[in-house]
Amino acid sequence: MTDIQTRRFNSKAELDAALVQKLEQAIGTPNAAIMLSGGKTPLPAYNELAQRRPRPAPGLHLLYSDDRYVPATSESSNYYQSRALLNALALPETAVLRVRTELPLEQAATDYDQQLTTLLQNGHEIALGLLGLGPDGHTASLFNAAHLVQARGRLAIPVQRPDGMQGVSVTPDVLARVRELIFLVAGADKQPIIEAFLRSDSDLTARKAVAGCPRVGLWTA
Repeated sequence: MTDIQTRRFNSKAELDAALVQKLEQAIGTPNAAIMLSGGKTPLPAYNELAQRRPRPAPGLHLLYSDDRYVPATSESSNYYQSRALLNALALPETAVLRVRTELPLEQAATDYDQQLTTLLQNGHEIALGLLGLGPDGHTASLFNAAHLVQARGRLAIPVQRPDGMQGVSVTPDVLARVRELIFLVAGADKQPIIEAFLRSDSDLTARKAVAGCPRVGLWTA
């Protein structure tokens, strides 16, 4: 059974400060990888880090929990939203694993799966992974039971999103390899889904996606 460690902050500003500190620590860990999530919640921490310009440790890699199938220059792209941080870290292109949406969707998913496979085969540990929790109980771009079935034996899959868009998502097999996995959930409107997620008998897709993780953090404000 997955142990959920909940950390409640008095304000979003306190959550942001703690996340900046957590990311700085991971950025300074040699040969580590960090999985970034999309959405609005982590953006203030990403932007604050960009201003601080932390020095990355040797071998640092970044990857993404998922991305929409849109151009890399789109405001809807998780990759694009993190560009300020990427520019500040100045990592080599090969150290940033992204969904190559310039490829056809199926090929983009296969390519991302191969990028993740190579990362893990080369001995890089995913030291820190960030996830969001949608009001419908999804995480990354894993929205339903069919996506979890589709994900078996793979590290990345193409998905059809309920909003009509397409995307590529990491799978539970990737999440299970993350040393420290943290859900970031902010806003009073998220309290009902947090309560549903924390129930021991939760059947939310997000909870099932981390069933292979012995311990998961949930930070909320």
